[in-house]
Amino acid sequence: MSYEQQYREKLTTAEEAVKIVRSGDWVDYSWCVNHPYVLDQALAARKDELEDVKVHGSTSLWMPEICKADDAGEHFTWVAWHTTGIDRKIFKKGMGYFTPMRYSELPRFYRDHLEPMDVVMMQVPPMDSFGNFSFSVSPSHLAELCAKAKHIIVEVNENLPRTRGLYNTELHISKVDAIVEGPNPPLPQMTTPQPTEIDRKVASYIVPEIPDGACLQLGIGGMPNAVGELIAQSDLQDLGIHTEMYIDAFVDIAEAGKITGRRKTTDRGRQVFGMAAGTDKLYHYIDENPEVMGAPVEYTNDVRVIASNDHFISINNAIDIDLFTQVNAESAGVRHISGTGGQMDFVMGAYLSKGGKSFICLSSSYTDQNGTLQSRILPTLKPGSICTTPRSVVQYIVTEYGIADMKGKSTWQRAEALISLAHPQFREELIREAEKMGIWRNSNKR
Repeated sequence: MSYEQQYREKLTTAEEAVKIVRSGDWVDYSWCVNHPYVLDQALAARKDELEDVKVHGSTSLWMPEICKADDAGEHFTWVAWHTTGIDRKIFKKGMGYFTPMRYSELPRFYRDHLEPMDVVMMQVPPMDSFGNFSFSVSPSHLAELCAKAKHIIVEVNENLPRTRGLYNTELHISKVDAIVEGPNPPLPQMTTPQPTEIDRKVASYIVPEIPDGACLQLGIGGMPNAVGELIAQSDLQDLGIHTEMYIDAFVDIAEAGKITGRRKTTDRGRQVFGMAAGTDKLYHYIDENPEVMGAPVEYTNDVRVIASNDHFISINNAIDIDLFTQVNAESAGVRHISGTGGQMDFVMGAYLSKGGKSFICLSSSYTDQNGTLQSRILPTLKPGSICTTPRSVVQYIVTEYGIADMKGKSTWQRAEALISLAHPQFREELIREAEKMGIWRNSNKR
């Protein structure tokens, strides 16, 4: 039977496809931009027929229909691998929970630790002539998810880019139970805030540390975007990309002619990513682009693979950091914000790379809801805050007041360096706290 015949036989409506879901099932919505759209609506319409349906999702860019009703939590439970503001709203309704992980381990979770998902639903681009559905912007862990799933339903969205892949980046029609042709909704636009003057100041300390031929990883947010902006305007040449998340900043750098990948030690000439999200600029750029290759996150975030590329440069954000150089990038006290992601993997991998460097960047302070200035450099992390990256692996810390290399520094040297990066209004208070904690020498500078 031809692939086209198989396609026609498996083609159905969303309403029919979701009838396979039963109370007590585990359902997986795949990941981020690939979350189902019309299938989600159809499942939400069955709300009153179902109870105790657990749904895996992650990095949500729109509110799932199954989570909108006032009584949604009586029927569905949302289980997120990584969170956005949308996921946090679901948590606030009392029907959502977070699963801690290093993102690099997620494929293995599905392979070795989780029971097979009862039903997997995801958006995919149209099938190719070989019977394959590309995982598009989310190769991540989807091959391992589908390998053990009991039932797989795909929802075709013609707007999703078809991306090239290294391996495990497609799903063959023979493994699909049902196909739904969705209404082709426009892709979500994950816009990056315009860099502030503080962001640009932080970036100005980092960019001079990047050599020609470096291999880049950028996190999400204003500061990494500001670094990308300065790189695009710089004289840097022959840059390579190996990143967990592909963002708009990489497109800007590529279109400025800075990316060739010819000096990459691994996957030469290819920009490698585990997931992607951004604006239409990004989706159009990566569509069928042979220079941009998706890969499972256990490959993109493998410390050994990262380290195999010389001059690897990793740039990530933090929420706050304490005087022991413990980095919190995922919570405000007990209030959950994002997740561990791949920060620690890239911090370690970059340092292990020949000539590599990792940078954790943050503004020195912020203004709270009451209009009061607060320091992001703290004596100790707030109770309940998560240590995303431990002090033993941190390398460079950067604020608008400078840059400091923590490798080889004792506790008092770290405290002194961090206090020099703090907002001046808080430095004396931080010194007093460092003295109380026994990490300040009388000979230290004030």
